[in-house]
Amino acid sequence: MPHAHAMPSPGFQALILCGPGISLNTFTSSPDEFPKALVPVANRAMVWYPLDWCYRMGITSIHLITPGSSAPALERALSTDPHLTSLPLPSPDILAPKDLSQNTGTAEILRLPEVQAVIKGDFVILPCDLICELGGESLAESWMIREAGLGGETGPQMKFGQLTNGLGGETIGRRGGLGVWYQTKGDEAVKGEETDFIALLPPEPPIVTPPRNSLLPHVHQLAYSIPTDTLNDITDEKKAFPVRCSLLRRHGHVKMRASYRNAHIYFFPHWVMEFVKRNPKFDSISEDVVGWWSKATWQRGLDAKLGLPEVLGTAEDRNIAQPTGGQTVLQNESINLSSMTSTGLQAGNPGALNGGSKMSVASRPHSQEGSMNWSTPSKQERAVPPILAYVHNPGSSGPMIRRVDTGPLLLSVSLRLAKVEALEDASTTGQTMTSAFAHKKKIASPGDVAGRSTVTKADCLLDENVTVEEKSVIKECVIGANCQIEKGARLTRCLLMEGVVVGERCQLNGCILGKRSKIGREAVLRDCEVQGGYQVPERADAKNEKFMVFEGLDDVGMEEEGSSADDTPGAAMDMRNS
Repeated sequence: MPHAHAMPSPGFQALILCGPGISLNTFTSSPDEFPKALVPVANRAMVWYPLDWCYRMGITSIHLITPGSSAPALERALSTDPHLTSLPLPSPDILAPKDLSQNTGTAEILRLPEVQAVIKGDFVILPCDLICELGGESLAESWMIREAGLGGETGPQMKFGQLTNGLGGETIGRRGGLGVWYQTKGDEAVKGEETDFIALLPPEPPIVTPPRNSLLPHVHQLAYSIPTDTLNDITDEKKAFPVRCSLLRRHGHVKMRASYRNAHIYFFPHWVMEFVKRNPKFDSISEDVVGWWSKATWQRGLDAKLGLPEVLGTAEDRNIAQPTGGQTVLQNESINLSSMTSTGLQAGNPGALNGGSKMSVASRPHSQEGSMNWSTPSKQERAVPPILAYVHNPGSSGPMIRRVDTGPLLLSVSLRLAKVEALEDASTTGQTMTSAFAHKKKIASPGDVAGRSTVTKADCLLDENVTVEEKSVIKECVIGANCQIEKGARLTRCLLMEGVVVGERCQLNGCILGKRSKIGREAVLRDCEVQGGYQVPERADAKNEKFMVFEGLDDVGMEEEGSSADDTPGAAMDMRNS
């Protein structure tokens, strides 16, 4: 599909973290040959989706962070995979730091010298398993309005009586960051999906009413964030959930949510790199960096323990000239945007926002003599820049945000994307707005589908060279390239990767089949996962099982079964794990 940039380049760099895919180990047991980033989601390599997201919002400086052992596989895919080669130029850079392994924590990645060297300004961090229909430009716009300054007049820039942003964003104070959380409950819920426990402050009232489609009403300040599993451990140990009094003293109105998940989409200012570097015990971005940062905004003394005063510095530390008064008309005059607009607020009455109390968010502070007073606050008074949280709750018809890091999620998201109308169908009906994830055709090779077979086109997606023999029935399935469905097979809610062979009269329901696997004739599988290259025997009958091959079985285990390592080349054993 065409990739027109939705907006000019926003100036961000993007880091896409390509992890090992432990929770998808049925298909990523050999990450050097087949890393998680290349696992297909609706017939596209997983990493295609965050790359496409970046290009759509105008980011072209993109780095794929991966262990060195997985780099060759990614390089081959970027140069040969038809979907990846169709993305706009310039191509992403693959960065494989020498000390990066499959077990390196996400925060530790930011401390690696190679990563520190490539980040020159504000940046975005994404996981390789992100599927996001929401345009990144909308998130960037919300972050820029709330935290980037944009002249200091586009959003509330006062924190506890002190200016946190001035002209140009960081002239005075520092920008905060923004993360994304999405609702896991609803019609598309997947049982067992991870969630986070988050505490949110109410959105700040805007100076002017935002546009109808603006995300600002859903942007909160994050006060607390931990995985729900960690929360359960705390409550089990203490038989209660402890809440610090300092949080309640600082923020009397806090919303707590436990059904949202961290999407691992982060908009970070450049100073976060130094923040992570100064805290070597940080291992995870979501748990440590974001978790401790959010608490430092209200927990007294925590910012000093984390080294934030030194990281953030003062205006003098950064050799920024201090306004002394009388420099420009803009600096000498109080500006009240609410009195200059007729949209949403009563002209000349900014107090309408807050029950009649006077509000001077957009005004510059003055000393008693009328000259500018931009003195830097003391360390005790200096506000820690906030970490903002966009909370996504789209309902059944809104844009999708999902992490695809387990088998059930891989199947659920692929089947949902299979229902997206194809570009050729949209052109036939005259639709001008199509999904960013639409394929050109739902059935790429219709001539290879036998006439006496059934394929429900509305909810199926068949890639190139898929052969479907007669009397086969395929409903709500995603089938990769070069697959063969033999006579009389019945497939329902299945995901088949490239090169799979399904034998005659097989019955598959809710299954995920790895690359070049083979299912023996008349097999009956329900909710199973089959490793790439595995051959399921004929007439097998299984439910909720994983078909895998484990290498390196020890000699003792082999002898107990009446054989020895010498009798079994490769010491391989077929395993079915429930």
